[in-house]
Amino acid sequence: MTEPEWLAPASLEEALALRAERGDDATVLAGGTFVGILMNQGFLAPSAFLWLGAVPELRRMEVVDGELRLGAMVTHRRVELEATGWPVLARAFGLVASPRVRNVATVGGVLADADYASDPPAMLAALGARVLLRSPRGEREVSVGELILGYYETCVEPDELLVEVRVPPQPERATYRKFRSRSSEDRPCTAVAAVRGERLRVVVGAVAETPQDFPDLCDGTPGEVGARYAERIEPLSDSRGSAAYRRRVIAAEVRRAVEAVS
Repeated sequence: MTEPEWLAPASLEEALALRAERGDDATVLAGGTFVGILMNQGFLAPSAFLWLGAVPELRRMEVVDGELRLGAMVTHRRVELEATGWPVLARAFGLVASPRVRNVATVGGVLADADYASDPPAMLAALGARVLLRSPRGEREVSVGELILGYYETCVEPDELLVEVRVPPQPERATYRKFRSRSSEDRPCTAVAAVRGERLRVVVGAVAETPQDFPDLCDGTPGEVGARYAERIEPLSDSRGSAAYRRRVIAAEVRRAVEAVS
């Protein structure tokens, strides 16, 4: 097997130029936790890596006009420890795997990989986070729901990089519930994020190809909302639970999440 070519830009401008030049021929590498899994299982054999670890602009974490801005290379651990004004987001990132994984896994990576069995996407979607995509052609903002199109599929174009995630102020009432069916460090069988601002918003993750968000189902008692989500969602079956099992979990966890923000 030929050793992959290693591209290590030192600035965002250089990274964007390389991305535009090489496109999908160079696999974008952030923390590498998910890419490593795919390579170990034989699903990915890159001819080149575009490593973003030396790009300082992508490591910024700051609050601008009350909005939390997370560079794509900010680690899960930093969000867990430093997102003090967003405790529900810190909790969601802090429940991912183990500290060893959270020290290297990145905000941009977890979204760009579009791995359905991840904790942060549902919470970010519920908070109304927006994702900044940039290329030499310009930049655009998309919601998490617009970004993630399906299993491991996003709307990111071959010349674009996911450079930043922007999170609005957290409402006073917000919660994240992670249901594990196996070990304490496992990925979620079901993830439920609930936020109550002017209206209730509930997003269910890890049960289908995209985070499940149904504003039209959010009126009623907690039990009614849970039952509606369980009926509307077409859950998958995997090693963490069958579709039938997930339906029962969805109903219970959505109800508990809505109770927590009521």
